[in-house]
Amino acid sequence: MNISDILLERYGPLLTLEQLATVLDRSPSGLRWSIHNQASMQDIKRTRVQIGKRVYFRSGEIAEILENKPAAEAGRLARAY
Repeated sequence: MNISDILLERYGPLLTLEQLATVLDRSPSGLRWSIHNQASMQDIKRTRVQIGKRVYFRSGEIAEILENKPAAEAGRLARAY
């Protein structure tokens, strides 16, 4: 199973901010701050979808980002699975 399959099975096609924070092993408020203020999080910001007042992130695109991270980051993120 790859990361995309795992995310789709656990969360479906869209992740909430809280679910994404769990996947990235971050707090929701810290992740929210990082997405809005750090240039390194622009890839994640681009996966954002707003439906009404709610904000979601496309799980397929998040999986692609995670698969393309350097090995040191990928190892840290793999613990969330």
